[in-house]
Amino acid sequence: METDIGALLSKEMFFSGTQVNYFIVCKTKLWLFSHFVTMEHSSDLVSYGKLVHETTYGEKKKEIVIDDRIAIDFIQKGDTVVLHEVKKGKRLEKAHRYQLLYYLYYLNELKGVENVEGEIDYPLLRKKEHIVLTENLKEEMRNILKGIKEVIAMPEPPEPAYMRICRKCAYFEFCWV
Repeated sequence: METDIGALLSKEMFFSGTQVNYFIVCKTKLWLFSHFVTMEHSSDLVSYGKLVHETTYGEKKKEIVIDDRIAIDFIQKGDTVVLHEVKKGKRLEKAHRYQLLYYLYYLNELKGVENVEGEIDYPLLRKKEHIVLTENLKEEMRNILKGIKEVIAMPEPPEPAYMRICRKCAYFEFCWV
């Protein structure tokens, strides 16, 4: 079954990388964030993550914002453009991977950028993960975008499901206190 890329690429089907990340992590968090309930400014862990981001790879230009939708930590140019996403730890590795896949998808599908790959940098762990967007991953991303749209359209936030990561979440008090 072929997907109508033109319809999918309408503005309402594109979101921020944070929304893709939150879709993978927690639908309640996605809904709250997407409805302008932001708690990250009061989180020490979020502040620590920002500090790691700001103090590593100092020679690289950071926060390259495209269309007010995606913010790439830094880019290496060459025969292949490599997008870099800097993270402090691997606890939410799947969400990190899909956030970066979304950036690759956005640039490839909407902007027509070819020969683009990604790398998740974990400077505190001294590890990197290379990411390549395949046709199967493009289809997964289309489904994720549809899922994000469905969650955001809900009249109320989805019921939170308690997970181990909840205690360190900026939204913990909103959901559980």
